[in-house]
Amino acid sequence: MAVKTLADAAPEEVRFAELRRRMPGVSQKMLSVTLRSLTRDGLVSRRVEPAVPPRVFYQLTALGLSLEAALAGLRTWAEEHMAEIDRANEANDQEADEG
Repeated sequence: MAVKTLADAAPEEVRFAELRRRMPGVSQKMLSVTLRSLTRDGLVSRRVEPAVPPRVFYQLTALGLSLEAALAGLRTWAEEHMAEIDRANEANDQEADEG
């Protein structure tokens, strides 16, 4: 989700607080951990402006941008199969409740 959100903003940088607003339901800690991992993998660049509090900006690198096409295919697949996935989840939940 972070890659998609950053890809939507490309080529602009996005502040951490703005990323959080664009990703409802994602905790600050989970977003921080995810961005740290993406930065470590070379998919995202991080820039800190010295201020109080510090202003932290994120942007997809060229490598990160190249991932967007693959993620778009995955998103399309998920959208096409969401009903099947929901049915499988419901069936599994019913079995768990009965067992």
